[in-house]
Amino acid sequence: MKRFVWLVPAIFLFCLTAKAQDTPAWEVAGGYSYLYANLGNSSGSSSFGLQGGGGSITENLNNWFGGRAEVNVYHGAEAGTTVSAVTANYGPVFSYRRSDTFTPWASVQLGIIHNSQGYLGTSESSFQFGMVTGGGVDIKVSPRVAVRLNADYMYSHFLGLRQDNLVFGGGLVFRFGHK
Repeated sequence: MKRFVWLVPAIFLFCLTAKAQDTPAWEVAGGYSYLYANLGNSSGSSSFGLQGGGGSITENLNNWFGGRAEVNVYHGAEAGTTVSAVTANYGPVFSYRRSDTFTPWASVQLGIIHNSQGYLGTSESSFQFGMVTGGGVDIKVSPRVAVRLNADYMYSHFLGLRQDNLVFGGGLVFRFGHK
């Protein structure tokens, strides 16, 4: 009888572990994003912030690896001029799915950044290479919805100068299917 009493909680714990490892086939996310753009000079006079938002779609190939496509749009003022920037990136995402509530992840994405005239002092709009690397955590709200918090480093190169930008964001994730 004592073995049976311990067997029920053990089976329950194993079932919880299996449930925590449920992996959605697709994740669609959207939300707010803040870009801290920085020319990388020591005076800091070429730093400014832009507000924006965007979305991403992730295909999970298994419980720890997937591919993510992401687009973000930023808008604001730099030195009295209204400017905007659009990023479009794709790359791998690595998730750690050991908890039923929290799913930390990290990603490396390559793509482009399109700027408007006046962005970082440019005389016309242009496309440049962009790289975004960072991570975040998805906090489960329901089986199909989570809240996403993220922080990223974004590399760009305008006017022959390297920009080391920071991106902070938050939003909602909708999960579809099972892997």
